[in-house]
Amino acid sequence: MEILNAILPPREIKDGEQLWIQPVSSTPATRPDVIALQEQLDLRLQQRQARETGICPVRRELYTQCFDELIRQVAINCVERGLILLHVRDELRMTIAAYETLYESSIAFGIRKALQAEHGKGDMETKILDLEAKNRELERSVNELMARCEAIERQETERRHIDEKNHNEEIQFLKRANQQLKAQLEGIISPRK
Repeated sequence: MEILNAILPPREIKDGEQLWIQPVSSTPATRPDVIALQEQLDLRLQQRQARETGICPVRRELYTQCFDELIRQVAINCVERGLILLHVRDELRMTIAAYETLYESSIAFGIRKALQAEHGKGDMETKILDLEAKNRELERSVNELMARCEAIERQETERRHIDEKNHNEEIQFLKRANQQLKAQLEGIISPRK
């Protein structure tokens, strides 16, 4: 009985100023007791609407109570097995506590990353707007330069046509002058009749 009380300490219930101590039952469990425990666990899980998957504090509380009852039942028949199950329970609690800590830190990490991403999103949107404005300015500049190039090409084409026309006119003038000079020269050189 002392080992059983060490494994599962008695519950203390305070009613006003009255303190009641409920020790753990040392009555061994029978097969119908185990079946009743299973049915009672299923019924309480359903009544308290425990979730079947994920983290559920209700399901965890009910399974903890059921596991304590199993430890009690085993410890009554074999104290050593009861102690082993007690160690298993304590190890399970430490593992769950470690998982909870890991979960909470991962949530905090995720929130930090989401905030950083949100903050970076504003910076990126500002950068995108700046780059789009710069792009529009560069496109306007390219359009202006293209227009200037086209205007210069038109001017050069017109100037080349004018230069070609002037050159052709000068050639024609020089040919006519050459013809006249030839005619004059032939008139001077040829004997008069």
